[in-house]
Amino acid sequence: MAKRLLRPPASPRGPQFGRASSDLLYDFLTNLNDRNKDKLNNLSENSGVFKDKTLIECIFLMTQKLRLDVLVGYHAVETLERFMIKHLEDRFAADDQPSNYRDVVFEELREKFPVIVFSCVQLASKLSLQSRMIDNDAAVRFLHKMGLSVSKQTLLESELLILKGLEYKLNAPNPLVYVEILLEILGHNESSTPVEHLYHLCCHVLQFTCLQRTAIYDSLLMATTQCASPSREQREKFLTVTEDGMLLGVGVIAAATYVIAVNKWEQVVNELNHITGISQKSIMDFSSVMLMHITKTDSCDLST
Repeated sequence: MAKRLLRPPASPRGPQFGRASSDLLYDFLTNLNDRNKDKLNNLSENSGVFKDKTLIECIFLMTQKLRLDVLVGYHAVETLERFMIKHLEDRFAADDQPSNYRDVVFEELREKFPVIVFSCVQLASKLSLQSRMIDNDAAVRFLHKMGLSVSKQTLLESELLILKGLEYKLNAPNPLVYVEILLEILGHNESSTPVEHLYHLCCHVLQFTCLQRTAIYDSLLMATTQCASPSREQREKFLTVTEDGMLLGVGVIAAATYVIAVNKWEQVVNELNHITGISQKSIMDFSSVMLMHITKTDSCDLST
């Protein structure tokens, strides 16, 4: 299924590189770094639960079917994850719950979940400047084709539930934003880097990495701990790695560079280290694991 997804979207897009000033790029990077650190400092123990391969694939296919910009899919995934964790934690916060309370909550969500997923896509489409907005008429028609009989009122209530749950804070950075901003800065600092060509390959590498998220991060954890069966404590500590958007961004760019411009790979890794402060070894290790899974080899050590 992942292979079927790895093709250009129906309406290809791409940022216009080389147009931002140094001051603006500095502000972009500072803001992105601050928000990434804030996220890592306030992680829920349930982070990543709603980034299941099947769920991400469903969202990507939905945005593709609706001919939405690829950025909408990534934004929808982040919105869904943030909302569902917050919603469930709020629902389960009370101490005086009846014995069957969790079952009731999950049964209620089971019925609403398909509409919640779609509402995250719809909200993301409304925030994208590059994509058409999915209004409620189009939404009802689309869901009907998918076998769901949903009224406009239900869609409005679903959107409002998400908006209130996230306190109307929808514009959180997503993985593609990290890649785009880092590529923009990379191209500014190293003008010989083919960032336009890199961008299109990065989109494919990022999509593959998100779909194979569990397998890739499990391999990275085993490589980091040198342990075939990491303990629960090791996995809990590794959560900050799996949720680090900046690390994901540099890993994707490094992996794409190795494929498309191997002669510039070390130079790009060095520059990504300079931009983000992430060690060259961490960038190499992560990109090695990505390429190992992309090529389906047992090992892929790029540092040798």
